[in-house]
Amino acid sequence: MLNHTKKIKEIYEDIQKKIYYMIPEKWDKFYLYSSIIDMPNNIKTGELFFYYVPKGVLKKKPINVYEIPNKFNLDENEYLKLVELLYDKIKELREEFRNTNQEVWSNITIIIQNNKFRIEYDYEDLKNSDFTSYERHIIWRYKYLEIGPQQVSKAEKEILKRYTLGERQMHRKEIYEFGIYVKDVKNNINYHTEQLVENTKEDYIKNKNQKEKIIEEDKQLKSKNQILLSQEEIKRLRQYKEQQKKI
Repeated sequence: MLNHTKKIKEIYEDIQKKIYYMIPEKWDKFYLYSSIIDMPNNIKTGELFFYYVPKGVLKKKPINVYEIPNKFNLDENEYLKLVELLYDKIKELREEFRNTNQEVWSNITIIIQNNKFRIEYDYEDLKNSDFTSYERHIIWRYKYLEIGPQQVSKAEKEILKRYTLGERQMHRKEIYEFGIYVKDVKNNINYHTEQLVENTKEDYIKNKNQKEKIIEEDKQLKSKNQILLSQEEIKRLRQYKEQQKKI
């Protein structure tokens, strides 16, 4: 049975925040898959991908996370850093399972819809899987996104055929579902747009204040110069008078 420590719940919340932040439009459904495999020398390998279904009356095609930068004209390198941060948080979640002496899972699926956060922990032995990482991706899409043989290439059809006709390996799964912790998290595009506006306001105020400061300093400088000039004139006038007395 899963032991959801305070730390694990905090990680759930952080994962949700990162997910909401990374999707630049309104959406109805979200599906994420991530795997982590322990390799020798404390090296970990694995993958992460997610899809979301945009909000709308008509049925829409799921959007792959790696299509987002091109679709919304975002900097790809900067966006991939966000993906990496999300993956790091999932690795942290797994390590917390290890730290609390719980069985360590190999992969997870996260589903968000109808204000519910569902996480499926899978304990499949991925090192000895009958399918490659790419093939497992195709199978996962078929199971969760209903992307079937009619919608894929010939090679992918063969993968799904092997999966549906083959003998299924039994492995343990655990499911945990709860209401979402966070709502109304500003997404990436809105954030940058609002931040740009905010920066523009700040720059305007800063420039305005700076301009006013310069004008005031200029006035003070002029006033100071006028005083200095007047004092200099008085000095010269006195010198002139002294010279006239001597004459």
